[in-house]
Amino acid sequence: FGGSALFAASYYIVQRTCHVRLFSDRLAGFTFWGWQLVILLAAISLPLGVTSSKEYAELEWPIDVLIAIVWVVYGVVFFGTLAKRRIRHIYVANWFFAAYIITIAVLHIVNSAAVPVTWTKSYPIYAGTVDAMVQWWYGHNAVGFFLTAGFLGMMYYFVPKQAGRPVYSYRLSVVHFWSLISIYMWAGPHHLHYTSLPDWAQSLGMVFSLILIAPSWGGMINGIMTMSGAWGKLRTDPIMKFLIVSLSFYGMSTFEGPMMSIRTVNALSHYTDWTIGHVHSGALGWVAMISIGSLYILIPRLYGRREMYSTRLIDLHFWIMTIGIVLYVAAMWIAGVMQGLMWRATNADGTLTYSFVESLSATYPFYAIRLLGGVLILAGMFVMAWNVYRTVAQRADMLDVAIPQPAAQPA
Repeated sequence: FGGSALFAASYYIVQRTCHVRLFSDRLAGFTFWGWQLVILLAAISLPLGVTSSKEYAELEWPIDVLIAIVWVVYGVVFFGTLAKRRIRHIYVANWFFAAYIITIAVLHIVNSAAVPVTWTKSYPIYAGTVDAMVQWWYGHNAVGFFLTAGFLGMMYYFVPKQAGRPVYSYRLSVVHFWSLISIYMWAGPHHLHYTSLPDWAQSLGMVFSLILIAPSWGGMINGIMTMSGAWGKLRTDPIMKFLIVSLSFYGMSTFEGPMMSIRTVNALSHYTDWTIGHVHSGALGWVAMISIGSLYILIPRLYGRREMYSTRLIDLHFWIMTIGIVLYVAAMWIAGVMQGLMWRATNADGTLTYSFVESLSATYPFYAIRLLGGVLILAGMFVMAWNVYRTVAQRADMLDVAIPQPAAQPA
């Protein structure tokens, strides 16, 4: 879902901000079908146990090769479109898209390097601690660039567009970009606290994770303050609610992550459901909500409609999803802290106070709340699907969304 949203948004935004058509419609079509094939092969191979067992990189080598090919073609389409732009300036959203495309290609190719044995089995070229370090250099930056930088590109276009206001501080957006991509690469070792990774590398990851709070919150503040002079839209425009609440979750997640990277905090949180809560506050609260808000803006324009079929259904979707995410994430936070405390509790003689099974049993009520939250989120997506269907099906109010002509450039 996130990858498809990024493909769609980046292709749309680069055309609108560069005032040109895509570099190649055929290559863009190839990336669509290629990406859907990757998703289909993943849905078939993973349940069958065909996996490399590397977190965030579970797919076996033939699918990895397909991903690399699709991604390189994606880069050709995106950068080819930038190269033939009709205006000199490159809008900041395109900088974020460019960084995420380049970095994900490097991360994927390096981390997935393996020696094939059969069509369904391979062995990584790295071993031991080196393998772990490469894996979390990849894993953390997959979050940092795929799930952060790419969606920030989406945010820097659709938030000002929907608010009808310019970006609060364009200078801050440029500082946000360069500081984020410079610092994120160094934070991966915080996933390997209390392991065989050298202490200096663990500490380096922790320090850079804490530094990341500054650019992350700078971007959040820049996005939210873009609403200055248009706060009234939050009462009447549910799409703005999606966009602004997503930024709130982004700020919360990018504060929580650095806090969890502190070694003493990590000693409590690691291996618990607190991590699950943290990941889903970002994946659902930030990634999903910014994607959904952007799609509600994008879909009517793609089909020549003035607006979505029902604003009330968008509002209903917002509230169902927000409540679902809060239930899901809060349940995992509470369960995670409880698990960490139970696992560390000891008796006077040094034996463990609770068995693992007891901690699991105590977690059941929170899993029920998590299930309820997930059901609400799923229900919200069905509401969106119906709204999209009716929007596409309606025939009235056709709107011309031709690519605008560029302003005259100074000699």
